[in-house]
Amino acid sequence: MANSSSNSNYKAVPEATDALNRFKYEVANEVGVSLKDGYNGDLSSRDAGRIGGNMVKKMIQKAESQMAGK
Repeated sequence: MANSSSNSNYKAVPEATDALNRFKYEVANEVGVSLKDGYNGDLSSRDAGRIGGNMVKKMIQKAESQMAGK
């Protein structure tokens, strides 16, 4: 039986789950990808990558601006 630390979906801050989910839908909307509530297994790899890539890009920009004191 695997423990939670070996799960690739392990959240370092479980309390952030709802905020990350809202962020995912916000970014998907910005890049023109339609997500539905619940299962999105029919989403293409390309669209999933666009969402995830843009999420990471925005998180890095936010961290950089915080480090710069802006």
